[in-house]
Amino acid sequence: MNKVTLQKAIAFRHELHQHPFLSNEERPTLERIIRFLKEHTKNIEVVDKGHYVYAIYRAKDAKKPAMAFRSDNDAIKVYDDIDKPYKSVTDGVAHKCGHDGHTATMAAFALEIDQSGADRDVYFLFQPAEENGSGAAQCLDFITDNQIPEIYGFHNEPGQPKFTVLVRDGLLCCASKGMIITMTGAPSHASEPENGKNPSFAIAKTALASERIAAPENYKGLVLATIVQIDVGEKEAFGVAASKGKLLMTIRGEYENEMNDLQSKLEEEALKNAKEYGLQCEFSYCDAFPETISHPESNEKIRKAAAELELPVYEIPTALRGSEDFGHFTKLAKGAMFFMSYGEGKPMIHTSKYDFDDDLIEPVVEMYRKLLAY
Repeated sequence: MNKVTLQKAIAFRHELHQHPFLSNEERPTLERIIRFLKEHTKNIEVVDKGHYVYAIYRAKDAKKPAMAFRSDNDAIKVYDDIDKPYKSVTDGVAHKCGHDGHTATMAAFALEIDQSGADRDVYFLFQPAEENGSGAAQCLDFITDNQIPEIYGFHNEPGQPKFTVLVRDGLLCCASKGMIITMTGAPSHASEPENGKNPSFAIAKTALASERIAAPENYKGLVLATIVQIDVGEKEAFGVAASKGKLLMTIRGEYENEMNDLQSKLEEEALKNAKEYGLQCEFSYCDAFPETISHPESNEKIRKAAAELELPVYEIPTALRGSEDFGHFTKLAKGAMFFMSYGEGKPMIHTSKYDFDDDLIEPVVEMYRKLLAY
C-alpha cells in the first residue's frame, strides 16, 4: 500500500474519531467523506444520496463483473476515555465500535484504486446507522439500482492474534430486534387498588413466561428473549396505584423465522395476560437486524486472499449472537463479511478505553485489493 495514502487515511480516521455522530445523524461525517474523496482522487465518482454516500471507480475496459465494498460510519453513546489528541470533542459520544476505522479504510482503498485502476467497476459504500440496524435497509437501492452482483465488508474484532481473519460460512450473525410491550389500565388511589386496573401483574406474568417461551427445546437454533427494562407506574407516587407499564426485551434468533415465531408467542402471551386484568396492550419494535449470511463462495475468496497475504484464518465455530445489518445486502447479492482481529487482551469494542487500531488499515485494504482480482 502506498505509504502516503496510508498516512492520509490515518489522519482522516483521527479526524472522524474526534467528530463522532450517532446513527442517522451522520451528515457531517458524510460531508467529510465527500471532501476527502474529492480532494485526493481524480478517477473516482462520488454519489451523494443525502442519507448515505457511495463512490465508483469505472473501469475503462471492464473484464469482470462489478464488485462492491461496504463500510459504516456511526458512533455510539459511550464516553471516550483515551489519552489521544484526537479524543472525541462530543461528551458521551464516541467511535467505540471502530466505524471511524472502517470508513478510513474504505477511503484509503478508494485512493488506492484511483491510483492503480482495476479491471472491473468498483463501488465503495459509506453506510450510516449500523448500530441501530436501520442503515443498510436505507441503502438497498444502492444494490438494486447499480445491479451489484457481489459485496464485501469487514469489522474489527478483538480476541485472536493480531491480523487474524475470521470467517464463517452461512449464518454469521443472529437476527434481533427491540420489542416494547405497553399495557395500559386505569389509576386508582393506592388505598383502593380494586377500583383501578394495574398492569403490574400482567407484565410480571409475561416477563416470567418469556423464559418458558424461549426455552431452547422449542427451537432448532438459538433464540433469546432478554429483558432489558421493566417500567411500571409513576416514580415514587405512593398514593397512586400503577396504571401503565412497559416491558422491554431484545429478542434474538439464529434464524429469522424462529425469531418471528418467538415474537408471535410473546405477543400471544402478553395479550392473554392483559385480557385477564382488563388492560389495553400494544406492541412496538425498534433496532431490527436481519440474520447475516456469508455466502461460502465469497468466503472462499476471503480465505484465498488471506492465504496469499500470509494472514492467519480463524473459522468461527458458531453464529455470533451479536447482530449486523450487512445481512440486508447478502439477501440481494452474493457476498460475505469478515472480521480482522486487533489482538488479544485489548479493550473490547463498545467500551470507553477502546480505540480503533490504525495498523488494520493496510492489511484490510490489501485484502480488498486481492478480492478484486478473483
